[in-house]
Amino acid sequence: MVPIINENDTVVTDEIKFGDNDTLGALVANLIEAEALIILTDQIGLFTADPRKDPNATLIAEATAGDEALESMAGGAGSSIGKGGMITKVIAAKRAGKSGAHTAIASGREIDPIIRLANGEPVGTLLVSDTQPLAARKQWLADHLQLAGRLILDNGAVNALKAGKSLLPIGVVSIEGDFERGAAVACISPEGFEIARGLSNYGSGESRLIARKSTPEIEGVLGYVDEPEIIHRDNLILV
Repeated sequence: MVPIINENDTVVTDEIKFGDNDTLGALVANLIEAEALIILTDQIGLFTADPRKDPNATLIAEATAGDEALESMAGGAGSSIGKGGMITKVIAAKRAGKSGAHTAIASGREIDPIIRLANGEPVGTLLVSDTQPLAARKQWLADHLQLAGRLILDNGAVNALKAGKSLLPIGVVSIEGDFERGAAVACISPEGFEIARGLSNYGSGESRLIARKSTPEIEGVLGYVDEPEIIHRDNLILV
């Protein structure tokens, strides 16, 4: 179990600010391949309409995460406690569902809501994922909000990535931005479209030196070889 600390209750910077805690929770659920995301709020769950305005609103006990109808039901921000309101919780459930995690939205004022949910008791609203779990790292890359740079590729490299292969230095035409080894970078086609993103095995300076070079040439240029690829296929996802 991983608790998410309210980011508005801590010291935050632009580099780590995700905008709301529901999104942060969903991203962590993706990253660690969690089975479930539990969001505790000041409402007992998701209703068909705002119960404070519509007396005919009814609680949704269970639905499919990502169902577009849920977003219209959730409306805009309304809670005096949270920043995003119910709509951000519905969107977070949609995001968590992409990696196979189910989401429960329940009241934090209930008695032992987490224990009861863990025991299978219906508490609040359950939004069920209909997606088979993806590799956690690739899902994290798909939703990564802060790319550190761009690798401009030739058509051969684009075709190789689409075929499920790693990105080799010889297919990289140029590098944009300054980044360190392990940074998330975008892979750009000759036409200027992002076709993939991944974690770079080399920093921007090293990448510029080995761009357009074959794998056997890397050691001669750098004096060492960390990896034969700039981005390994296990650390890359097509977008």
